[in-house]
Amino acid sequence: MANLLEKVSVLISANLHWMVNQALEANSLAVVDEYIRRVEDNIEALEDATATVGGEAKTLRRKQREFDAKAEELDRNIDLFLAEDKDKLAMAAQSRYNTMKGLADTYREQADAQEVAYQELLDAKLRLEAKLTEVKQERIQLRSMLELAKSKETAHEAIDAVGDVSTEASGMDDIKESIQRRLDKASAQSEIDSQKLDRQMEEVLETNAIESQLAARRARLGLAAGAEG
Repeated sequence: MANLLEKVSVLISANLHWMVNQALEANSLAVVDEYIRRVEDNIEALEDATATVGGEAKTLRRKQREFDAKAEELDRNIDLFLAEDKDKLAMAAQSRYNTMKGLADTYREQADAQEVAYQELLDAKLRLEAKLTEVKQERIQLRSMLELAKSKETAHEAIDAVGDVSTEASGMDDIKESIQRRLDKASAQSEIDSQKLDRQMEEVLETNAIESQLAARRARLGLAAGAEG
């Protein structure tokens, strides 16, 4: 019983603030749940021990009363035997009375001790149950805190993911810009080629016009077409 009470005392004196900090640092309720499990196991052990010690106290008290009753009866008989000058019977009764009285006193002491132990166990059980209630309430609040922290972490990760997408989008914009520059260059080259073709066409048309002018001039002068020089 002493060992059990020592364990219970340790559990009752457990630092709840420390447990909460440990749970927050680990982002887990494991340390709190382990404490609750130990408390519940010890409450069960306390219930069994309390019932056992309480039962023993009742048994001892009952026996004490039985021997007290026998001693009282013998005490009356001793007075009766002495009044009737029955000394031998009085001596025998006195001897038996001493025995019954001694047993009654012994059972009284044992019953008193067991009742004290019973009360200690009962008080420890009540205190441990109160501690369990406190821890379970704290666990509810702690769970809410951890869930809130997890939600914020998830939101932060989502924001970071958006940032990554933005970076990727920026990279895509760079690629699109590069392609657009190539298209612009190709378009400009096409315009240059078109201009070259236009100049070639203009040169051909200009040459034809000049040749027509010369042919007209030769006809007017009555000259034959000149040899190509």
